[in-house]
Amino acid sequence: MPERSPQDPRHGGGLTGLLLAAGRGSRFDESGRQSKLLALLPDGTPVALASARRLLQCCARVIAILPQHAPAPRDRHAAALADLLNRAGCEIVFCEDSAAGLGHSLAAGVRAAPDAAGWLVALADMPAIQTQTMLQVCAACATPRSIAAPLHQGQRGHPVAFGSAYYAELIALQGDTGAQPVLRAHAAALVGVPCADPGILRDIDTVQDLASFEP
Repeated sequence: MPERSPQDPRHGGGLTGLLLAAGRGSRFDESGRQSKLLALLPDGTPVALASARRLLQCCARVIAILPQHAPAPRDRHAAALADLLNRAGCEIVFCEDSAAGLGHSLAAGVRAAPDAAGWLVALADMPAIQTQTMLQVCAACATPRSIAAPLHQGQRGHPVAFGSAYYAELIALQGDTGAQPVLRAHAAALVGVPCADPGILRDIDTVQDLASFEP
């Protein structure tokens, strides 16, 4: 049964949440035997599930983007992750060319929700972001031409929200720079949302990051 917030509809401004979960995680384990997204946080929650739960509290629709093709043993991780996130309430989209970079995964997620009011783009390896921060970013993305991102001590972090006007540019993304081409092209539209949430800058990239994780 999908995990749902007791308060529905959510207050994400009608944005669709996109959880990018198609990366190789090679810095966590080059061999691929361990998946950082399935690794357990100190409270026993898998990394990607903790990230998904925050996003599900903010957006009525959340799409998780996973790799369509992954070599063994990563293929088993992808299947387990798809099952875990689907049971949590996420829709699953498999990206055929996710190995070519983050931009491809982001484009696949946006393409799966063409009628959305906009998209809140989150990374599955960033489970420390506070729900309130996500809601504030959603609220700042108030028009089709809005872009919003949180700021902590002057540094921009995640997640980033895009209004619906950027659909064509987002689905054309390629390579490994994510949404950077869109952010550069529309820097004047970006609304920075100051917050006291260091989680917007903290990802779990290595085993050491996981060992030192604090919610």
